Amino acid sequence: QVLLVESGGGLVQPGGSLRLSCAASGIIFSSYAMGWYRQAPGKQRELVAAIATGGSTNYADAVKGRFTISRDSAKNTVYLQMNSLKPEDTAVYYCNARPRGVPGVNYWGQGTQVTVSS
Repeated sequence: QVLLVESGGGLVQPGGSLRLSCAASGIIFSSYAMGWYRQAPGKQRELVAAIATGGSTNYADAVKGRFTISRDSAKNTVYLQMNSLKPEDTAVYYCNARPRGVPGVNYWGQGTQVTVSS
């Protein structure tokens, strides 16, 4: 059974930082591309950042230079370091796992709320 468990969300003031974690189990972590998505109220879920099995990364334009995605294979965990947070970053953040070479298969975590407000 694949399980993705996010943590690290919360309330932060504009300009602050948070680090999200996603612990994966039930998968061969090194064979999965990992990503973070977010969904704000009334909006579609969107890609925030992704990291491939080889470590290459890509980011949404809105977060480039502020967010950093990383993965720790020893801990089967993917992280999202979020700096210089803005109110428009407020959303539920979801962890995603996609197996390499198997199109159409996606696993999702339950989501963690990030609220940026003064």
